[in-house]
Amino acid sequence: MLPQNMTAIVITSFGAPEVMQPQERPIIMPGDHDVLIDVKAAGVNRPDVSQRQGKYPPPPGAPQDVPGLEVAGVIIACGHKVTRWKVGDKVCALVPGGGYASFCLAHESNTLPVPQGFSFTEAAALPETFFTVWTNVFQRGHLAEGETLLVHGGSSGIGTTAIMLAKAFGAKVIITAGTDEKCAACVKLGADHAINYKTQDFVQEVKTITGGKGADVILDMVGGSYVQRNYEAAAVEGRIVQIAFMQGYKIDKLDMRAISAKRLTHTGSTLRTRTPEQKAIIARELEQKVWPLLDKGAFRPMIDATYPLEQAAKAHAHMEASTHVGKIVLTL
Repeated sequence: MLPQNMTAIVITSFGAPEVMQPQERPIIMPGDHDVLIDVKAAGVNRPDVSQRQGKYPPPPGAPQDVPGLEVAGVIIACGHKVTRWKVGDKVCALVPGGGYASFCLAHESNTLPVPQGFSFTEAAALPETFFTVWTNVFQRGHLAEGETLLVHGGSSGIGTTAIMLAKAFGAKVIITAGTDEKCAACVKLGADHAINYKTQDFVQEVKTITGGKGADVILDMVGGSYVQRNYEAAAVEGRIVQIAFMQGYKIDKLDMRAISAKRLTHTGSTLRTRTPEQKAIIARELEQKVWPLLDKGAFRPMIDATYPLEQAAKAHAHMEASTHVGKIVLTL
């Protein structure tokens, strides 16, 4: 007998972390291609903060007032057309929303097995950042073995994931972060070089580190003034991938001549609004190329802190303080 109700963290109005409150909600039964997951852990991500602030609306069909883009747990029910999964399977999943809850629906094709030896907390820290880094750095940025990747925000969940994946596939990694402590943590994780953007000019540092060549791929979540500086820091034939605009998406003055002179590619993407079928392409590549490495214990996500589900507001306050290195996870 399946439970009828669940605890969900609901955004009661847009605003500070305290607007998120636990409420009882009815459980929605899975559609034809869905699995219902008994959630054991849920990842906290920067888009969740933006959604709480009213700056990042969920796509149609996703839960509108319950944030959460990644979960890990045990399947307790399957849709009629689900073929791969069965009740009792331990999985993690990328979801368009609704992850901050004791039960969550996920499309079967956006669901992956919990890697061998991983806890649910570790597994919940995988989907959002691994899907994001894989599709942007490898599918769009075409990072290749021996190339140099520059990651802005290297100590974030996205940044630490980018370090691990890029190093696993033979690239050199330079990161930027805002404190010496964060820089040291990123080097310990595997980054080849770390630049404190508050005390160093990352453009000049990247040129020095690369012998004047520049970075082959740049993963940027800052935007704003970084756009021009990224053009300067990029190598000839460099690829700049934009995944967010934390410093703003409007730029007063931008000299784009470097795009022609260096034959640069400036691209970007969002993940949440893609269809399950589009996300499934990323999931298949991750399972083929990355999950075997996780199963062998080649690397694990860096967990900064965990909070009980009911303390989601504290988890958001922690994220907004920007003192974390790695992932913040809610546990049940």
